Amino acid sequence: MGKLKLDLHNIYSDGRKIEESLERIIAEAVKKRITEVEIIPGKGSGQLKKSVLRFLERPEIKKLYHRLEKDDKNFGRIFVRFRF
Repeated sequence: MGKLKLDLHNIYSDGRKIEESLERIIAEAVKKRITEVEIIPGKGSGQLKKSVLRFLERPEIKKLYHRLEKDDKNFGRIFVRFRF
């Protein structure tokens, strides 16, 4: 049981860095058997959130986690839930 957090505010304009960060945190969650990853793309135009969701929908990534939740109260957060 545990939680990881990834805030993308600082690298929002660097697509490669964003992808590397997402890959790294998902891999870390799997390795350490973390049950929740919170990703904060921020509010902005919504483009970053869309690209994060596209990344998470890739078949090779999607098979690693259990489900996704979007925070209705705070538009800028995505929770990736894992089940081990």
